[in-house]
Amino acid sequence: MNDRSTQLHQLRIDRTGETRNGRSGLWWLAGCLLVAAVAAGGAYLALHDSGVAVRTVTARAVPTDGAGGAGASLLDASGYVVARRAATVSAKITGKVTDLLIEEGQHVTVDEILAKLDDSNTLAALAQAKAQVTQAEASLAAAKLAAADAKPLYERQKKLQGQGWASAETLDNQRAAYDAAATNLTVAETTLTVARMGLAVAQRNQDDTIVRAPFTGIITVKAAQPGEIVSPFSTGGFTRTGIGTIVDMDSLELEIDVSESFINRVHAKQPATVRLNAYPDWQIPAEVIAVIPTADRSKATVKVRVGFKVKDPRILPEMGARVSFLGDKPAEGQTAPKPAGVIVPPDAVSGTGDTGTVFVVHEDQVERRAVKLGGKADKDQIVLAGLSAGERIVVGNLDKLNDGTRIRATE
Repeated sequence: MNDRSTQLHQLRIDRTGETRNGRSGLWWLAGCLLVAAVAAGGAYLALHDSGVAVRTVTARAVPTDGAGGAGASLLDASGYVVARRAATVSAKITGKVTDLLIEEGQHVTVDEILAKLDDSNTLAALAQAKAQVTQAEASLAAAKLAAADAKPLYERQKKLQGQGWASAETLDNQRAAYDAAATNLTVAETTLTVARMGLAVAQRNQDDTIVRAPFTGIITVKAAQPGEIVSPFSTGGFTRTGIGTIVDMDSLELEIDVSESFINRVHAKQPATVRLNAYPDWQIPAEVIAVIPTADRSKATVKVRVGFKVKDPRILPEMGARVSFLGDKPAEGQTAPKPAGVIVPPDAVSGTGDTGTVFVVHEDQVERRAVKLGGKADKDQIVLAGLSAGERIVVGNLDKLNDGTRIRATE
């Protein structure tokens, strides 16, 4: 009986599994629908909000009355202020400094006394030379007197001998005395000349104990102190080779290293503007003095001398500066030529030298385009060819773009 009941129970249909499977199917169907909705939303967003986010600007025409016309910057380069006339002043002789009359920043004029050396030895030598001159002058006076006395005696003996009243021997003795007096006179004159030259040397040595300014300028370095030994020769030890350094502030100019790739943009008499690193907002008018006709092989640069058109005490030697070499202005009565190219921000261009690359915007895509670069106009870059005024280009993040990249642009 129990076995039969068990067998009948096994033949019954279990309805609980169907309920569970039906509910699982409903959840599976809902999940599929949700995934499809998310995918559709993502596709929609991808179609309507795709691309790299970039900022764009519009290329502007170069103005005729500003940086891009006559007087526009063709090239920017950096350099330093230097003095064409500067000297480390030293004594001509070796000696001990007794007086030093200079300080840094002091203005001195030509031949002004800067320092004095110990002159005890030179004063003694000068006194000796003066005494030698006095002695030579006395000897010359005696020789002149002797020669003056010997000449009439010789003439009288010569006359008497011609008349037969004097012997030839007497005449010969008188001639010898006269010749000796004349020779002594010549020697005395030469001795006086030598003594006077010795006096001049002694006086020069005395003058050399006083160090004077060779030109008008400003003391920038004080190199010695009283009690130190100075010498025009480097002898080592504690011997100084100079008293101080003088700079002629009227001779200040700029030395600029220009890349040899751009030296064709620079020429003599070319106008320029200078901005000192210490005064970046101060534009100083300047002009190219000369292009040094040789290149530096190690740096691939050519040195250019630029002169200031104005003098100002704020301009100091060794100051760093940036120079903008400008285009030539038209002659009087001539019309300025229409400026070429457009102006764009520097970070809208990649590349250096004469060529670069910009990304031009066409709706939601960009076009990679090569352009020819010019100089700088204030803080903008001049593009000479390859881009027209009014075209939109990308600014910044250029390394994320390629030709045909989709973008989301903002002005």
